[in-house]
Amino acid sequence: MTITQLEYVVAVDDFRHFGKAASHCGVSQPTLSMQINKLEEEWGVRLFDRTQKPISPTKTGKQVIEQARIVLRESHRMADVIELSKGAFQGQFRIGVIPTISPYLLHRIIAPFQRLYPEVKCVFQEATTETLTRMLREDRLDVAILATPLDESGMDEDPLYYEPFLAYVHPNHRLSKDAFILNSELNIEDVLLLSEGHCFRNSVLNLCQHDDEGINTHLSLESGSFETLIRLVKQGFGMTLVPHLAVTEMNDQDKKWIRPIAEPRPVREVGLMYLHGQLKSHLIKALKRVIQSSVPESMLSKDGIVLSPKKK
Repeated sequence: MTITQLEYVVAVDDFRHFGKAASHCGVSQPTLSMQINKLEEEWGVRLFDRTQKPISPTKTGKQVIEQARIVLRESHRMADVIELSKGAFQGQFRIGVIPTISPYLLHRIIAPFQRLYPEVKCVFQEATTETLTRMLREDRLDVAILATPLDESGMDEDPLYYEPFLAYVHPNHRLSKDAFILNSELNIEDVLLLSEGHCFRNSVLNLCQHDDEGINTHLSLESGSFETLIRLVKQGFGMTLVPHLAVTEMNDQDKKWIRPIAEPRPVREVGLMYLHGQLKSHLIKALKRVIQSSVPESMLSKDGIVLSPKKK
């Protein structure tokens, strides 16, 4: 058994395809298949059911892969220890970010962070909270930027900023004449929501004190984009809620349709999440400083009611 063989096994589990796994590992498919076959012969077990489409691990394979991830994670930690002992880090820094944050934050932080660590290769992965959490546990990410608190076991959370929710309201909407909107005035039946799986959707439902069964709108929509919701509002389909940083990206005309929500204003806590004992803590701390310096200072204090990103 070698570290390389374990990397091949984990890659096949990640991609559920020998060809894609081989491409990811930078080897030919025959080479990857031969090494996995060799490992299976050595142990006398089958790790993957090749008759399934897509390929899936066997019962024993699942247990082996779980242990392989632990071995690989610890081997990577040894490399990190060596880099840290040299007073520098020149490897990859793998950062996850949820889709409701990335369009409004990444362009603010990438250049400043690269100026601090020009030898570090930042690799960003955009995905839902559930996927990012799984990737952290599988050591496929070093840190994730998402809505907190999540209170995941074995994870550390570090709050970054508190982002207010704002309403985007069509001029013909019943609330468009108000200078601000009360929480009690929000009607889930005319609030356009992001699709299932987005924590921002969960926060809005928690704000409106409704669950999915309580939604009875005249429009069914599956979208992960605030831009799509905004375009629909422009066509007269109700209203929607957007985060503050998204509003800063709007043109002056669109900003005229924005209405604040009255005190105590609802906010989402945006934070960093990473495995407890993460050795790249110096990079995580640097990332935190860069992020906090890139957002309005008013968002650094907890001024409002933090909405849970979890579905109730």
